[in-house]
Amino acid sequence: MSDEITNLSYEQAKHQLDEVVAQLEDKDLPLDDMVTLWEKGERLATVCEERLAGARARLEAVKPDAQSA
Repeated sequence: MSDEITNLSYEQAKHQLDEVVAQLEDKDLPLDDMVTLWEKGERLATVCEERLAGARARLEAVKPDAQSA
């Protein structure tokens, strides 16, 4: 995955993913362009998933144990 995409915040990656999806909805888009956009979308989706997993882990780390309540 390129550093350009890897270094995006969740919000930036989500915004770019939304743009990719909008472009993919163009029925006149050439197949090669569609495949390239799809690949970019997959990389952006991976970044979003990684950022969400990181946020979830941070929240779990500060969440009080159910047993100590």
